[in-house]
Amino acid sequence: MAYSLASRNYNLLLVARSATDLNQLKKDVEERYGIRAEVFPVDLAVPGAALEVKEWINGHSFPVSVLINNAGYGLWGPFENLELDQQLNMLQLNINTVIELTFFLLPLLKKESASFILNVSSTAAYQSVPTLGLYAASKAFVLSFSRSLRYELKNSPVSVTCLCPGPVDTGFAERAGLNALSKMAARFNMQPAEVAEIAVKGMFSRKSEIIPGAINVISAYANRFLPKSFIENAAAGIYKTD
Repeated sequence: MAYSLASRNYNLLLVARSATDLNQLKKDVEERYGIRAEVFPVDLAVPGAALEVKEWINGHSFPVSVLINNAGYGLWGPFENLELDQQLNMLQLNINTVIELTFFLLPLLKKESASFILNVSSTAAYQSVPTLGLYAASKAFVLSFSRSLRYELKNSPVSVTCLCPGPVDTGFAERAGLNALSKMAARFNMQPAEVAEIAVKGMFSRKSEIIPGAINVISAYANRFLPKSFIENAAAGIYKTD
């Protein structure tokens, strides 16, 4: 998404844990597109991190017309078998940080003649997923929050969009502990650059929801009509742990 925005001549504030990765990305986008990129290394899963981002932006008078809430991860396994602190850490990043960054930066976004929020959810938002239960629930929150906020801001300069991708070829599966399913996932994975471009185009087109990929669209819409028990059984079969 950083590349997609940079190619449209947007200056960037890049926020993530790894200073090394951020500085490499900064160097690449600046050389390739001639834009200004700033880096702010911080672990967004740590409480208070969103406030640090806000204070940096205010301290550097950095203009904000686009907010992309893309950080997030999942944990795989039965709820009772996963460490509670790990699950709460995931919810801090997937939910609380999204809320905090949106709340803190909304006043700046509303000062612009046109501005955009892109929240990254998942096709898991449309159903419960046994053994990925809290992850799916967190993404359902992001989708619901995005739609309600979009309605509240409909008469403002701020457009809110929610991206709901299916499997994407990133480090998500490894982080979630889903390596056993990597071969199956590889058959359905979309490439990050493809999803990012679809997302950014949809955001600037002021779409409410974006589901990249025909299979993912069919799956998401099928969840509206098929019995929940059927969907849950199918998901449990895919993500079973034994």
